[in-house]
This record gives sequence, structure tokens and C-alpha cells, in this order.
Amino acid sequence: MGSRVVLGLVGCVDYELQLSSTMLEQLVAEHKIRDSELTSSVPVTNERDLIISMLAYIKQDVGGERFVASSDALSTFAARFPKRISLGGTAVRAGLAMSRLGVPSTLHLASINDYIRRLLPPACDYICSAREDTLDPHLIVQYEQDIRVRVGDLNLHAPFPNRLIYVNDPPNEALVLSEELGSLLRDADIFLISGFNSMRDQDLLDERLSTLRRHMRQLPSQALVYYEDAAFHEPAFSGRVRNALLEVIDVYGLNEDEMQAYVGYPVDLLSATEVEQALNSLRTLIPVPTLVVHTKYWSLVLGAGASEYAAAVRSGMVMASVHYCYGDDFTVEQHELISNLPTRPGACAFAAALEERMGAGVRCLPGFTLEVAHPTTVGLGDAFVGGFLAAVRQVERRASWT
Repeated sequence: MGSRVVLGLVGCVDYELQLSSTMLEQLVAEHKIRDSELTSSVPVTNERDLIISMLAYIKQDVGGERFVASSDALSTFAARFPKRISLGGTAVRAGLAMSRLGVPSTLHLASINDYIRRLLPPACDYICSAREDTLDPHLIVQYEQDIRVRVGDLNLHAPFPNRLIYVNDPPNEALVLSEELGSLLRDADIFLISGFNSMRDQDLLDERLSTLRRHMRQLPSQALVYYEDAAFHEPAFSGRVRNALLEVIDVYGLNEDEMQAYVGYPVDLLSATEVEQALNSLRTLIPVPTLVVHTKYWSLVLGAGASEYAAAVRSGMVMASVHYCYGDDFTVEQHELISNLPTRPGACAFAAALEERMGAGVRCLPGFTLEVAHPTTVGLGDAFVGGFLAAVRQVERRASWT
């Protein structure tokens, strides 16, 4: 088996729920939750902890991903509401996005079940390290713009839509690598690395990183390695993974939440001064050839490949935007429609100011003006990655024909 695009390292089944103000207010009243209890770092061991965590993220106006110690807490909460079952994980959602543009890929998975077999399109081949079927759904909680919670001493308001991810997934936590991975990489032009954020055992993590490096020795020298960051269930492991892989990463991608977590303070995403300062800090922390940062206002590429990857960044933005507006099942016509929308005026001014301040080493593209009543907030970063890599692959394909 060979593939020009290999996407790893894990996938999952998602239970997607949509929160409303009424729903949250009922839960707050039922569990007698107070404002002083809200912290996104609370260990999630039961349904009450889960609701506190959600409210804390809404209060901070950020998205996030958390490990949940009790799978029963996830099941109890999910059973309260209607849910949509979909496939998740950065590699899988990126592959799904690429398939919509006619770009095939091969996934590396650490778990398998009938949902995955049924919902993966023909353009997404896969290898899997699992020896038996398992089902450990990830709980994806979405909330819309201007959601409010007013109960007791709580008075919360989220000006933007977002998503929260709660996980208890033993196969992804173990992240066993298939011995087929090395041979699969021999023919790869592109290799996506994601999924280490689910791991919680340091010795096992180090072993998996060493095994991955062994497999990656079979990659062609010209292959592009893209690493997409994520919210680590054990925050200290983020640097451990980064340090183990820095020398083999060509493009390092992250979103606004991850950027702000690394610099340690909130960043005004429309202030060229503040973003420049944050990017300089990121460049010191993550010394890779090329950094890609994608946010709700703009996306940018920083480093040696700034001009080379600008078109891929735009492709990622179009893909994330069409996913935001239409979900997984968008049409070619809807993709084309999004690509022709006007850009955000404030983001345009910001992008010009940032490029003027930082020079040729950065290309910043303003986001599109999107107005949609019921947006899809889950998988936006994954869709961005899929759009980015599809554009890179299409350029490579055209180059091979000339």
C-alpha cells in the first residue's frame, strides 16, 4: 500500500450536541452551580464537574478540550439531548475535507468500529493498529453566538460561537502505532502528525515518539511534514512532543487558543502590535521553518515559506469557512461561493498593518465575512488543515506533470 498523503495518527467517533441558553440554565439550577466554582481546570469526574467546565470555558470565551475521568459522565450528559454522530480527530476531519476536493489520502488510526467503516468515504483509505473494535465517543459541545446564562449569581455571555471537546478514549490515549506506517510513508509527499494530545502516560508517550521517529526515517527527503497542535490533556506533554519532533517538522499549525496559551496572556487578535509580540514569542518557543496560525479573524504563515504557502493558507481558510457555514456535507458550489465572499474589513486593516510591521517573513490573510444562523464550530481547525494540505498536494501534482 502506498499513498501520497498520509494523515495521522488517530481518529474517533464524535457525539455532537448543541447547547442553548435554556438548556444550560436548567442544568445550572439543577446542580446549584455558583459563579465562584467556575474553573476550566476542574478535574471532570461527574456530570456536575462537566457542566462547571463548560460554563468556565463560556465565561472565558474560548474553546477547549479536556480529558474526562468518567466515561459515565459523558454518557449521562449525552443521553439528555439529541445528538449527531460523526467522525472526528484532526487527521480524519482533514481527510474528509480533502476528499471533498477530490484529493485522496490514507489515514493512520488507533481504533476502529462500524461507524468509522461506514462513514469514511472511498477517497479515505486507512491502516489501523487496533486488534478489535471499540467505541469511545468524544463529546462535542457546540454553542451559538450570544448564548447567555443567567441563573443565581451567574451572568455569562459568549459573543462568539465555539466548541468544547470532552474525551475518555483509551485507544487514542495509548496511541499504538501500526507497523505498516513506515512502509506507507515511503511514497508520501505529505505527512500530517496529530493526536499526541490525548496521551497521559509520559513513558508511553516517549516510547511512541521514538517509534514514530523510526517510521519517519522512511519518508522521502522532500516530503512535507505538517504538525497540527491541540489542547493537551496533560499540558506538560505539549513541549515534550514538540521537542521530540521539532527537527522533522516543516510546518507547525495552531489556532488562537493555543497561541494565547503558549504566550501566557490574552492577545487582542486585531492589534498588530500585540499579535507581532505574540508571534515573536511563538517563534522563540517553536523554532520551526514555518509557523501557521489560524484564527476566527485571519490566518497567517510566518517564516521561510511565507510566500510559498500563502495560497495554501487561503485554501485552508476557505475550507474552514465553508465547514463553518455548511458543515461536513458542503457542495462544490458552496465551496466556490465562500471563496468569493468579501473579507472582514477590520481584519483587512489588521493584516496590512501586521505585514508592514513584520515584513516579507509573514503573509497574513483576512477572514471572510460570514453570516450564518446556525454555524458548525466543531472541526474548523481540522478543516483548515485539510484545505491547506489539499492545496499543497494539488501544487505538487501539477508540478509533477510539467
